[in-house]
Amino acid sequence: MKLLLFFLQQGFESLITADGWVKGIAFFLIWAIAWLPIAFPLAIFLKIRPTQPLTPQQKLPLLASLYAIAPFIIWASLLVSGESLLDYGLHLQREFFISLGLGIALAIFGLALVFALESRWGWLQWHPEKIPQFGKLLIPILALALWIAIVEETIFRGFLFNVLSEDSGLWGGIVFSSLIFALSHLLWEVKDTLPQLPGLVLMGGILALARGVDDGSLGLAWGLHAGWIWGLTCLDSAALISYNIDAPQWFVGLGEKPLAGMAGIACLLLTGIILGVKFAF
Repeated sequence: MKLLLFFLQQGFESLITADGWVKGIAFFLIWAIAWLPIAFPLAIFLKIRPTQPLTPQQKLPLLASLYAIAPFIIWASLLVSGESLLDYGLHLQREFFISLGLGIALAIFGLALVFALESRWGWLQWHPEKIPQFGKLLIPILALALWIAIVEETIFRGFLFNVLSEDSGLWGGIVFSSLIFALSHLLWEVKDTLPQLPGLVLMGGILALARGVDDGSLGLAWGLHAGWIWGLTCLDSAALISYNIDAPQWFVGLGEKPLAGMAGIACLLLTGIILGVKFAF
């Protein structure tokens, strides 16, 4: 036992002085190793086949289990580095939650604008009969969106951005953390995610910009991220909209995924412009 503790101590001390890429790789490796004892039994129980895409019923328990242990990995990284949540952008004060609300509002505004234009151009139809179902989903999906978003923002725009910026500078931190953020989505779906990769990279960059605009706080980025998840998931789960057969895929998105088309890209760029104007003034 003493020998094991000695090697653990030496390993932690090595991580403190390691470069940013080593810290980042170690974080994700430890997270994956900690998750495997949970993931394997779940995969067997859910009858997951490696050659078949995940269904929503299979994906959600895996995602929930992965994100449930994330706070413990984040806590361990803080212990090793001697940092605090403040260093990751979690300034849990009144202004933080005001930024959260502004981010959600801005995200919903962007989505509403895109879908309103698509509706005006005759590319999608609304299904008012689905509104009761839509209303029932608002609160539970909001809670889920807030949880997913805060975990991902703390990891990608907090921890990972910080450690990669140590070696690669500000722009390197933004670019590399955004690339890793996008590629991480391939873990769940490859076929549907590949066309969305450029949009996901841009999304990561916009969220990093949001942290910069918010003076290093993750409140605004958390709100934007949660708002996008909330809006899109509610619409999809309630089947409140459907695309017409003649809707151009290049605009609405391949497979009806907004980030795989100009609709999602335009929404992100509009958000970036708004953030840029706020940053300028």
